[in-house]
Order: sequence, then structure tokens, then C-alpha cells
Amino acid sequence: MKDSAPVGIDALAFAGPAGFVDLAELARARDTDPAKFTKGLGQHRMAIAGPCEDTVTMAVEAGAEALRTFAVDPDEIGTLIVGTETGVDHSKPVAVYAHELLGLSERCRTFETKHACYGAMAGLTASMDWIASGRARGRKALVIASDIASYGLGTPGEPTQGAGAVAMVVSDQPRLLEIRPSSIGDYTRQVMDFWRPLYSKHALADGHYSIECYLDALSGARMDAVGDRGDLLQQLSACLYHVPFVKMAFKAHQRELEMELGRTIRRSEAQEWAQLTESYEHLCAPWLKLNAEIGNIYTGSLFLSLIDLLRQAGKQLAGRDISLFSYGSGCGATYCLGQIGTEVGAWQTVIDPSESLASRRRLSIPEYEALVRAAEKADRTERLNPADFGLSGGLYYTGTRNDRRHYERG
Repeated sequence: MKDSAPVGIDALAFAGPAGFVDLAELARARDTDPAKFTKGLGQHRMAIAGPCEDTVTMAVEAGAEALRTFAVDPDEIGTLIVGTETGVDHSKPVAVYAHELLGLSERCRTFETKHACYGAMAGLTASMDWIASGRARGRKALVIASDIASYGLGTPGEPTQGAGAVAMVVSDQPRLLEIRPSSIGDYTRQVMDFWRPLYSKHALADGHYSIECYLDALSGARMDAVGDRGDLLQQLSACLYHVPFVKMAFKAHQRELEMELGRTIRRSEAQEWAQLTESYEHLCAPWLKLNAEIGNIYTGSLFLSLIDLLRQAGKQLAGRDISLFSYGSGCGATYCLGQIGTEVGAWQTVIDPSESLASRRRLSIPEYEALVRAAEKADRTERLNPADFGLSGGLYYTGTRNDRRHYERG
């Protein structure tokens, strides 16, 4: 059933770092079989943020691209929310930096949402509520997911790193995706599956437990959204999930199908396993190419898959229903249904980040390791020159002086 008041995503854009690491090359450098990363995790490359690239610079670049490409006047933005778990300050939000650098009106509320990888979905649903309440008064919201996933050199989490930002303009006349408020389901439970203490630059995780928590949250949020429906997957044209690594989407889709069948699917059961594989290849796998090329971008991972779906099949799937599932460790989750805009085909080309991804620089392993070590010291570095890291033509962090972060275009 369609909700009476449409609200959803009106514009989308991605921005990311200038460099990447090839996962097969990294595996060989770590004396590991490349298939462990490329097949076991489903990852091929991971974006690497250097010392002059942070959550602010990526958020601003993505936000500016979304406004420019979809001809949204900055004065139309009445709410700016940045979802991130890798902010630049314990008190000052990334959003207020982005607000200034994007040239938004002072008649605008700004804040940062933090709940591990769930922050951007929290911002999206909050902005939808803001519009539905009437407070927007015809204005739009800009929600940006911006993160740097960092686990340290040589650690088990190293191949699941990445960096990037996805910007979404939310309005009551969404051109790309209408989200149905009546189909939104939520789930929260306090767990210690993934966290980052105040004293650490790197996250800590209980990997196997975190996967269990993710799947439990999927079950709970889906049940809250659509109840015990056993035919939902048959009605959907795509299923999008939070993707810390590509193969996680398969585990998630397996759980969804098991919920509909009412039983566990085992690989030894050939017929049901074939049904699962066919469903996954049809509803999920085609929209994971960008995630495999960019890596884990925390709050933006789900929405990166949405960009992938729309750039490839927006025209073919116009007017069709899809599902979205967002998970943040700790933990919180949302499951919802949406309908792809009927005119989305006109925007397929402009949201496709292929050109910018093709222009990235492939980092050798020594270059990558040096860049990571320099980035770890960047917050306390007084002056940084983007040119020293092969950067030009964008917005960059240029150092902290008198305890104040500085940003410049170069």
C-alpha cells in the first residue's frame, strides 16, 4: 500500500579518496592467498584516505556534487545531517564544517549522527520525519554518510578497510527513491560486537559475534517493518543491505529467505541452496560492484549499493519496489521498503562514479603503508601540503594550528 505523502531521496552523489589498494596485491604482501580476500570477502580494491583527506573533505565533495548535479539551490537545504563514526572532533560535528564549506543558509539546523554504521540511516529517517511534520516548509534535507574504515596495518581487519562519502538530498518530491514511512521497522540492542574507545584510532571487533548480531538485527527490524510475510522477496526487484564486505550480503539474504521459508537453509540441501543462490544472484549480487571496488565505507555502504543499482538498472526498474537494510554495531538497525522513481532513468549517468574511480591512483604496498602512517599523525600535524601526497583540485585538510582544523581548496 502506498503512503499518502511521498518522501524520499531526491539526489545522490559519491566522493572518495584519490588512491586505492589492490586486494590481491595486499594479500600477496601479507603472505595470504588472494582468494581469501577476493572470493572469501568478495572485495577487489579498497579506497585509502591520505593525511589531507578526511570525513569533512569527502562529505563536502559529495554534498557539493549532489547539489550541483541535481540543480538543488543551497538555500533550499533546511537540515544538514552527517552520519559518521569517524568524526574529526569529540564535540564539534562534521556537519557544521560542511555547512560552511557548502555555503548553506544560516536558516538551517545541523547535527552529526553516530551509531557505528547506522548513522546515515538514522539521519535519513530523521530528515523524513522533519519533512512529514511540516517543519521543512517546502525545504529539503541534505544527509551525508562520510567515513574512513581503518583497522591498522597487518591486522585481521585490514582487507575490510575503505573510505568514501555518499550525499543524499531528501525531499517531498523525490526523483530517485520514495521510501514508505509505514514500512520502516527498527531494532536496537546493547551489544559489544564492534567499538572504538576514545583513546584508539582503530576500531575493535568481535567478528563472528558481530555477524550474529547483524543477522539478529535484520530479523528483528524486518519483523517490525513487514511482520511475518512469507512472500515479500517475490514482490521485490532488489534487496540492498549494509555491506562491511561484499559476502556479508549473501549471509543477510540467506537470513531473509530463511525467515520466509520458516527453516534454516543448509548447503547440503541442494534444492533450497540453489533457490537461495538464484535469489541472491537476481536481487543482490548485481548491485555490489561499487562496494567491491571501494571497500567498507561504514555509514555509506548501504547507499553505495543504491547508487550501484540506480546507475545500472534505474530505467528498467522504475516504479518497482526494493528493500533496504541498515545495521550499525552496538547495535541499531532499520529495514524499510522503497519504490524507485518513474523518471530515474534520466539520472543514471550523472550518479555513476565510474569516471572518478577510473582516475584514482593505484598505490603500491609501500606507498599505502607510508600514507597510512602519515594519516595517523595528521590530526596533530600543524601544516600539510596536499601536493606532497599527489593531490590537487579538491578540498583538503591542511593541518591543525592553534587547535583548529584548517581546510583549503587546492
